[in-house]
Formats: sequence, structure tokens, C-alpha cells
Amino acid sequence: MWKDAKKLTAVAGILLLCASVVAGCGGKDALTKVKIGEVTRSVFYAPEYVAIERGFFKEEGLDVELTTTFGGDKTMTALLSNAVDVALVGSETSIYVAQQGSEDPVINFAQLTQTDGTFLVAREDSGTFSWDQLKGKTFLGQRKGGMPQMAGEFTLEKQGIDPHADLELIQNIEFANIAAAFASGTGQYVQLFEPQASIFEKEGKGHVVASFGVESGHLPYTVFMSKQSYIKKNQDTVQKFTNAVQKAQAWVASHTPEEIADTILPYFKDADRAIIVSSVKRYQEQGTYATDPILDGAEWNNLLDVMDNAGELKERVAHDVIVDNTFAEKAKSTVK
Repeated sequence: MWKDAKKLTAVAGILLLCASVVAGCGGKDALTKVKIGEVTRSVFYAPEYVAIERGFFKEEGLDVELTTTFGGDKTMTALLSNAVDVALVGSETSIYVAQQGSEDPVINFAQLTQTDGTFLVAREDSGTFSWDQLKGKTFLGQRKGGMPQMAGEFTLEKQGIDPHADLELIQNIEFANIAAAFASGTGQYVQLFEPQASIFEKEGKGHVVASFGVESGHLPYTVFMSKQSYIKKNQDTVQKFTNAVQKAQAWVASHTPEEIADTILPYFKDADRAIIVSSVKRYQEQGTYATDPILDGAEWNNLLDVMDNAGELKERVAHDVIVDNTFAEKAKSTVK
């Protein structure tokens, strides 16, 4: 029995040693969890999906959990309530939080897209298009105060159209239901993201006639942001996150629409590959995908102009108040 006891003790010791070694290895190689909330699922965010699928986040030691939160208000609520660590959403939402006098402001730290991502889709194909054709028509726009709607109104006014007087503007439909409303017969024109715009073209439900991204210029349209408290506590994680974004942006800039589409297809399981390729190509050609995560002052001021034009800006929030480019600048200079 004594020998059996000694054997059991020895086995137990070996098992404990193995467990400690495994735990030690696991601790060394463990990935840091980061929860991302994206405002919608769109080809518009291709670099984000590339960063996940090509393993750029994992290379930086991060394990990202992606949730689609559908709508800027819902995304910001998720961030402020700590349901997510990082939000991918329009910079205007961080300005709204700042205007409310938050003690823990939301900080923009890595830009993903630099133009509006919506397109003007007409129900009928007139052969040639001019913006005057919208006058007197029903236009199915986006949610009031959201970046798509503000950029849309900015573009319409730039084209000499008063969106509240020259056409019937509908903007009380939930973001996720806008495409379905148009498909069911509401409106003669609609403002849509890809791939929905291309899907409607293929199905004969509409025709892309103009790009709001081209017309409204460079904007910090979609940016990764976190609460200031999170960034202060997790600076190393935020830097690694931004490095992964930079890697993805460089990869997207140097690859074809077909290669990008094949990488992001898992995020659009019910979509036709040709539609995804077409959508990526449109965004690439108009320079929508930012080539680095830096949010510069000129883009910020254009955003403020767009918000001011929409009547959504109480006061101009300075660029350096809720934008921190230190992570993006380091990523751009060090990531190859």
C-alpha cells in the first residue's frame, strides 16, 4: 500500500506540474478580448472584416468579438454601457456625447472610412441623370441626425435642392427597414449602402444614379472609438488594435476587388460573390476606404460643416478634444 501511495503521489505531482506548465503557456499566449460593436453590416466596412479574416488582430494578440448593433444610437448606447469596448460608428455620435457634457467622453482613435458610403438609387432608369429630377419626388432618406442623412442633405443643398421644400423627404423609417420599404414601393428615390444598392440593380428594383460619397467629400465617416476611461486603462490594447487596422487598410489598398471580396464573403453568406465584388470596386474607385487610421483636421472640419448645415451642431467641437491620433500615427509609422 505504501508503494501504491507513493505512486499516486508521484502521478499527482506530475499532473500538477503539467497543469502548471499548460497554464503558464496559456497565460503567455492568451489573447486579449476586445468586443466591437459595428453600426451595421456592410461592404463599406471591408477593412474591418479583412483585419479579422486575415488574422491581423490575432497577430497583435487580440481576440475580437464582433456584434452588429444596427443604428448609431444603439451602437453608442452599447459603448457607453460597456456592452462593447470599441464602437465602429460615425464620428457625429461622439460629438453628440461631447455636446451633452460627458465626464467620460468618447474618443475617436482610428478612422476606417473617409467618405459617405451611400448611393442614390432611383426606381426608374431615365437614361441620363440630373439632380433636378428629384424635385417634387418622394425621397426615402436615412434617420435624422445620422451621418448618412446629414451627408445626403448636404449633397442635395450643394446641388441646389432644398430637401425639406423641393421634395417629399421620408426619414422616420428604422435604418434596418429602409431597403425593404423601398422594395415594397415607398418612394421614387432611396439612399442605400452597398451591397444593397447593387442587389437592387441586379434584381431590377432600382438603379444607382449618383454617389453621396463623391459629392460630400472626405469625412471621418466611420471611426473606431472608445470611452476615454477605456483608452487610458488599455493603451497597449488600443495600440495593437490600431496596428491591426493599419495592416488591413494596407492590404485592402494593395489587393483587387475580387481578392477582397473572397476574404469578406463569410460576412455576407447569402450574397452573390459578383455583387460583393461590384460593391468593393465602387468603394475602391471613389476612395472610400481610408489608407491609414489617421483622422485629420480637414476631414473633421468638413464633418462639422455637414452637421452644422443639418442643424445638429450646438457648437464646433475642436479636433483635439475628442480625436486622439497618437495610436494611428504610431501604427502608420511602424506597421509594415
